[in-house]
Amino acid sequence: MSDWRSFWDSEHSIYVNARHKDVHYREIAEQIAAFVPGPDTRVLDYGSGDALHADLVAAVAAEVMLCDAAPSVRAAMAVRFAANPRIAVLSPEEIEALPDARLDLIVTNSVAQYLTGDELARLLALFRRLLTPSGTLIFADVIPPDVGTVSDVSALLRYAAKHGFLVAALVGLAKTTVSPYRKIRSTLGIAQYTEAEFMQRLAAAGFAAERLARNMEHNPARMTFRARPV
Repeated sequence: MSDWRSFWDSEHSIYVNARHKDVHYREIAEQIAAFVPGPDTRVLDYGSGDALHADLVAAVAAEVMLCDAAPSVRAAMAVRFAANPRIAVLSPEEIEALPDARLDLIVTNSVAQYLTGDELARLLALFRRLLTPSGTLIFADVIPPDVGTVSDVSALLRYAAKHGFLVAALVGLAKTTVSPYRKIRSTLGIAQYTEAEFMQRLAAAGFAAERLARNMEHNPARMTFRARPV
């Protein structure tokens, strides 16, 4: 594998078992739903992954668009939500073709670390164009420079103990040393930002932003930002 899109489009073991995957996507969906201001809201979950519980968001919004770069992930979501008229599955190219001010809420979780600086700038410019003047962008799970493997492992083990998959998490961590994820991460690296650096990125793209007190993901050392067009 030579890029992150190929990795996410393959069979991988990021989630140590079905329990881990279900809990993760349920919690993310519940948090996205909490950001929905009203029943007329048009939502985009960009970099959604499998989005197993997107129906929880659709239950409180008018429209939910799910976008993932991996074709196999999109295909599975399209089947999963085929009977839900409020949920649409789109490719990144289809998102780019949407008209201006099409969305009220955009959420992107655990995406920033896989983008180059130029890719992040282009994505923020796209989000700025797609949001209504009163819309909101939630950019979650941004990794600070001082947060590394020890923090990630500790957070995962606490999360696993809380939700009943600790043994599977320990086994999964042992497998990580030879996993494709470890190899591609060591080759491509990941992007990390201080709070000030990411705020500056958002401001340069035309947003007024704040860091939220709680990260959307299970690692509290990572950052979530709320931004609005200015």
